[in-house]
Amino acid sequence: MRSRGTSTTTYGISQAVTAPALALAFGAASLLAQVPAAQATADLPQAPTPSVATLNRTLSAGTNGFPILTTTPGPLRLSLDDAIQQGMEYNLQQVLAQQNERAIRGEILTTGNALLPNLTAQFKSTAQELNLAAMGFKPSSLAGLNIPAGEFSEIVKVNTTAAQVNVSQALFNLPAYEFYRAAQKAELVAQLNTKLGRGNVALSTGTQYLQCIADASQIANAIALEKSDEVALRQATLSHDAGVGINLDVLRARVQLQNQQQVRISAENKLAKDKIALSRLIGLPADQELELTDTVPFAELATMTRPDALTLAFTRRKDYLALQAQLEVAQRTQKAVRYQRLPTLSASGFYGVLGETTGLYHGNFVAAGKLQFPIFQEAALRGETEVANAQIDKVHQQLASVKADIDQQIRSNMLDVQSNSDLVKVASSNVELSKQELSDAADRFSAGVTDNLPLVQAEATLAAAQDRLVQSEFQYNRSKLALARSIGVVETQYKTYLGR
Repeated sequence: MRSRGTSTTTYGISQAVTAPALALAFGAASLLAQVPAAQATADLPQAPTPSVATLNRTLSAGTNGFPILTTTPGPLRLSLDDAIQQGMEYNLQQVLAQQNERAIRGEILTTGNALLPNLTAQFKSTAQELNLAAMGFKPSSLAGLNIPAGEFSEIVKVNTTAAQVNVSQALFNLPAYEFYRAAQKAELVAQLNTKLGRGNVALSTGTQYLQCIADASQIANAIALEKSDEVALRQATLSHDAGVGINLDVLRARVQLQNQQQVRISAENKLAKDKIALSRLIGLPADQELELTDTVPFAELATMTRPDALTLAFTRRKDYLALQAQLEVAQRTQKAVRYQRLPTLSASGFYGVLGETTGLYHGNFVAAGKLQFPIFQEAALRGETEVANAQIDKVHQQLASVKADIDQQIRSNMLDVQSNSDLVKVASSNVELSKQELSDAADRFSAGVTDNLPLVQAEATLAAAQDRLVQSEFQYNRSKLALARSIGVVETQYKTYLGR
């Protein structure tokens, strides 16, 4: 950065795995990753972590133990760093994105269970009373078996007890494995979208903070001009009382004072509402009083070429990286669908004891292996393949579109940064010229050379020049944040781009 100076104005998968796995793989694309270090092309300095303890926050246990911020007594001193850190931690959209990540991790565990041994134990005791006659067994039907009829009971009571351990294991199931890998990539998509949300929160919170301190600058300018109007009204009144001035000068000065009072009241109202919006952005209650500790930062941004910005954006833009992860999800899903034409091999069995509850027990077991071949599922498999191929083509088209969007956003934001920088310089010069014009008009009015009309006009010119300067500084800082966002580094590099 080239320092220009700082302005003092006051911003369990089963064999039928297809449907749930596809829903997990493709549905996670809409959820909002930790980017591997090898993906970074430059060792960028990180924004210093603010002292969150300075927020003096009061927490209470909310639903499921999540802390809820409550109003603190007195004004809460808040810096730009604290506001952005607070927003990335407590903004509702970020909280929801984190919960979505948890849900995806749970789905991955469920999906991976199909590849692990499944071991269960059970204990069962039953008491049965059977009506053999109702089942067709009668004494006459046993005549040829030399069983005396008196020994045959039509009602039989049987009490049995069994204990056994069951085990099953997939030995060869490529579709389940590929669906599990797709689910892992879906988690990466969710993580990247969470990081994308952090950048959005940093941009919106930083912009809102800058808007608040721009509002404070407008109030300061309005108060200064209001005091000047009070002096002008007093001079016009004294001149009129002394008989050397006219009543029109008094009326004109009074109207100008009241106009400036309206400007101040409107600016104070806007600041109050913008502070409420800032509080909600960072998760604070709407009634929390804020005291902003930072002033408007101003420093010219070091030049970065568009190719360098594009190269950096393609390694740091979370939406672009998330689409790349989505492409891997789709490719894994396509392979899983293709592998469903292969046989699957599994083993299962149990070992236990079984016997009458009051009698003898004996061990029993089953060991089984199952080799399953799909014979004719061609329509279903072709349909799933078509869905997977369409998803891959869709992601490829989205990647191409996002690359073009990144280029367009960087070009546009670079133009805005340059234009707004020039506007700040011109607006700053206009303020100085307007101050000189107002000073000259005030001297001429005090000397009685002219009436106060030129004074009122000069003050209106100064007020407009100050308003344009405040807005130009705000637009310049906002365009720098937008450029950082389009490159994908706003959450870590906002201090560098603001020149703080």
